[in-house]
Amino acid sequence: MHDANTDYAAYAAQFGLTGAVTLPAILARRAADTPDAEALVIDNVRIDYRTLHERVQSAAARMLAAGVEHGEHVGILMGNSVDWVVLFYAAASIGAVTVPVNTRFKVDELNYCLKQGDVRVLFYVDTFLNIDYTQLLRDVEPAFDTTLPGDALPILRRAIMVGDSARTVPAGVERFDGLADTPELRTEAAARAQRVSPDDILLIQYTSGTTSFPKGVLLRHRNMLMNAAASALRIGVRGDDRYFSVRPFFHVAGTTLSLLVALVTGACLLSVPSFDVSNVLTILDEERCTLTSGNDTIFLMLMGHPEFARERIHLRGGWAAAGPEIMQKIYDVMGVKYMVGAYGQSEASPNVVLNDWRDPLEIRVAGWASPHPGIEIRTVSTESGEVQSTNTPGEIQVRGWSVMKGYYNKPEETANAFSEDGWLRTGDLGVIDADGRLRMLGRLKDVFRVGGENVAPAEVEETLFSHPAVQLAQVVGVPDARLGEVAAAFVVLRPGTDATSEELIAFCKGRCANFKVPRYLELVHSFDDIGMTGSSKVQKNKLRDYAIRQFGLA
Repeated sequence: MHDANTDYAAYAAQFGLTGAVTLPAILARRAADTPDAEALVIDNVRIDYRTLHERVQSAAARMLAAGVEHGEHVGILMGNSVDWVVLFYAAASIGAVTVPVNTRFKVDELNYCLKQGDVRVLFYVDTFLNIDYTQLLRDVEPAFDTTLPGDALPILRRAIMVGDSARTVPAGVERFDGLADTPELRTEAAARAQRVSPDDILLIQYTSGTTSFPKGVLLRHRNMLMNAAASALRIGVRGDDRYFSVRPFFHVAGTTLSLLVALVTGACLLSVPSFDVSNVLTILDEERCTLTSGNDTIFLMLMGHPEFARERIHLRGGWAAAGPEIMQKIYDVMGVKYMVGAYGQSEASPNVVLNDWRDPLEIRVAGWASPHPGIEIRTVSTESGEVQSTNTPGEIQVRGWSVMKGYYNKPEETANAFSEDGWLRTGDLGVIDADGRLRMLGRLKDVFRVGGENVAPAEVEETLFSHPAVQLAQVVGVPDARLGEVAAAFVVLRPGTDATSEELIAFCKGRCANFKVPRYLELVHSFDDIGMTGSSKVQKNKLRDYAIRQFGLA
């Protein structure tokens, strides 16, 4: 296993973290300092920091009653909810490791995540968004109907259903409310919280899996909490902020950059179990949200909705993983003055570079962002391995306190994730300017070559986004007999607008080099049926396969 710089104490104070950089210590301080401040508003449930701390203590006692030990892996399978947060914080408070389970997983992916992640105790809900998780889990492990552990998941010793269910609970499943919560267990839980170390693993984050079965990223308490605090400083988060995030809690943008950003600052986090644009616009308005976050897809869906109106938006800022066209629209159309641009990945806890909210608009819009103190970045030639000079594109590599410990039970993949001199290989293409600011250009695996010229899909997508009729655009490389590959684009139009494929191709021809212009362009209603990850990203591998079939290129 590789390790990043562990001398983080000097940075912790800069980010407002004093004392032990552990989740239970910070939660206890937050509950003591601002007990009556609203902590969470999720799915019409409101909870202040005092009550949140109390519920976490109760859940921690129940976990001890279920036999959860320090360092054991606890799975959470449910949508965004106060229960999810309570379980995550409770596991952290007794030194257990949370394994968030993607709510979109089907049988094979569930089996892989629970088995590869060595999940010993699973907390789950019976159903979510009409998905029957009890039946899915039965399909993975038939012993849910008898006694755990079973043959399919021999490590999983307990399955605990959270919340109400009208159905009879399977014989191998317990109810959360049935677990004991006694003064003795709470005393033991408090003692366990004192033994949690900043270097303990807080979470195993399974990556999005856009290309293959995901890998479990090992993130420590200090990785995630310091990343949250550093990011909060750059975003300009205040204790009285109302921060809305649609990011799923099984994603690191939902834990580090949503939950933990709110926790370390004392802000209120608002979220929803599922992304319904009309509902989100209502929440942003009625709850007077001051901050939000998202990627290009999320912001474009908000601005393109018939119910969008600028007067309903009260946002001051937040962060966005989006290109220049969308960043400019967030300023012009939504009226958000201090949105900052972000780049990162799960292996870096996740944020690597982030604008300061006080940076000039043109820098924030253009996507030039600086690393946090103690985080180093460089770009490296994908051909020679040499470190690139200023303004020369190369693979982005990262070193410092936010970098993962490694991938769980994958020593070969862990070794491959790092350079010989210990830098994390991101697999992303970027460029660093003379001021040390980074601009991410795209995923290296998404970059395709047209007649020997490299094309980053994001460049073509940015051109398409600048057309007034375009709401969403995704570009992939597809096979071509003469040039090797050419661009294929899929576009969702804004409601009430009209444009043809030919018009959009002609639009691109006037604005970018010929080799970047899409050879194929199809208008689609959405990308839902083609393939989306849980973090609202289009799965490029599935889109490419779809394009090859659609355009008869097999």
